[in-house]
Amino acid sequence: MMNADWRHRAACRDEDPELFFPVSDVGPGARQTAQAKAVCARCPVREECLRYALDNGLDYGIFGGLTERERRDLARRNRQAHTGGYTEDSENRVA
Repeated sequence: MMNADWRHRAACRDEDPELFFPVSDVGPGARQTAQAKAVCARCPVREECLRYALDNGLDYGIFGGLTERERRDLARRNRQAHTGGYTEDSENRVA
């Protein structure tokens, strides 16, 4: 199990948690996402944060500098890399 001590070193520890949970991808939400990612960009434990989100299936919010959509895409690419490109999603695609 991962030691959660990394959270004490996170750049976001003194930020408003709401910053990391934008309600949309456009307008103010897009600006909020950019602000949150700027905090993540300077974070010394960004990788640990991202790993935590991926390992725990966190569906909402910005973790490790990635949005939920970016984390889903990363997870899908990782699955494809480990399965030689085959995933359940690829089986259901229409050419």
